This record gives sequence, C-alpha cells and structure tokens, in this order.
Amino acid sequence: MQAVILAGGLGSRLRLIVNDRPKVMAKVGNKPFLEYQVEHLKQYGIDEFVFCVGYLHDHIMEYFGDGSRLGVKIDYSIETELLGTAGALKLAERFIDGVFLALNGDSFLELDLTDLVEFHERRKGPREHSRYLGTITLTQVRDMSRYGSVQLSDEWFIEDFVEKSATPAMRSNRGNLINAGIYVFEPKILSLIASSHQVSLEKDLFPWLLENGYQLGGYPTQGVFVDIGTPTGYHEFLKYIEARDS
Repeated sequence: MQAVILAGGLGSRLRLIVNDRPKVMAKVGNKPFLEYQVEHLKQYGIDEFVFCVGYLHDHIMEYFGDGSRLGVKIDYSIETELLGTAGALKLAERFIDGVFLALNGDSFLELDLTDLVEFHERRKGPREHSRYLGTITLTQVRDMSRYGSVQLSDEWFIEDFVEKSATPAMRSNRGNLINAGIYVFEPKILSLIASSHQVSLEKDLFPWLLENGYQLGGYPTQGVFVDIGTPTGYHEFLKYIEARDS
C-alpha cells in the first residue's frame, strides 16, 4: 500500500520556531519530523510514498531525494498554488494506484496500521458497488478548542462533523473524538474531487460525501497523538522523542 503525505502547508503557526523551511522539516534531534513519519510507516511494510509538497519544497526534495537512502521509493507531487488537502490529493492522482493511506505531514500518531487497514476492509465489505470510500482515524485530546469533532455511530460509521468554530454547547453534545489526520481511502474518492480547485478534506469533501449518501468509517485509537503545527505541539513531540529514545 502507498502512503500519500500531505506536506505542502505554509506552516504559519510555527514560524516563530521554523521560518526557513517547511514545518515537516522541523528538526527533532538530528533529523526532520517527516523522517519520523516515514520510519513509523516503514515498520508496517510501507515503502512507496508520494509527498504532496509546495511551500519551500526544495528542502524536502533535497533531503529525501528518491527515498533510496531510507530504503523506500518517493514520488513528488508539487503544488504551484495552494489547493487544500483534498486538492493536493487530486493533483497526486497520477501517482496513486489502488487503496492508499493518506496522512497529514504535521502530525504524529502511534498507530497499528495493520489493524487500521483490516478495519477498513471489514467496514467496506465485499460489495462491488460499495459507497464506503474511506476510514478516518480518530483520537481524543484534552483541549478540543483547536479541533473539529466527529460524531460516530454504534456501527463505527461517521454521522457528522462539527467545526472547531462551533459553540461549546454544540461541541459538548458530540463527544470528544477528533480527526487524527490518518486515512485509508478507496481510489474512487479521487474521482469526486474537482481538479485545479482549492478543496479541503475536512471542511469540504467529507461533509459533501455524507450529504450525498457515501460512507466514511471512524477508527478510534488511544495512541500518542502530537500535532507539531504549533510551538506547543512541536515541544510536545521533542519531549516524546526524548522519552522514547532515552
């Protein structure tokens, strides 16, 4: 299975710490954050990657090259304008073959990927014309204010999304599960994204899919979750790696 990593963001929230490179290249110890993601995925036999890059992408390409130094294969899909998370996947469509993993390049989650993929296959089932298009990994966080929440049915299907801008009363009624930014997608989902448009997975595509009768599953997990998109998250990951490797 291929892994498509969304690594084209501007990283404006992290500029106080990282202002000369993409945020996925923020140094943690002696290597960039993105390398920790690749290493984690490689543990599960994933050795084909597509990096969706944009802002200061030369830093990423110069460091990782074709991936051979890490024992993997890397292709690059380069955005010349901001396309959003779904738009970036659409641009990378030419590199994608079959069911694939997609993940945000600025977050890390301790996750059993084998179990995630098996969960996806069970939810999808053997139906030839299945309307099940993807599985979203969910986690819990102490501070919900930075994230939108997800409402999950008893059968592990996603029923609704609540934006982080929603009122506290709305959010408290929907639980405390958030989108952890790791997905298993059926290739059909790419055909439902408009080309050359700025489209967000979270704000545009996922709600549209539910409104139009498609299904998305939710996979809750309790592994360590860190979003390095802010200085606080970056320092949390530094502490996590120090503790892990000590």
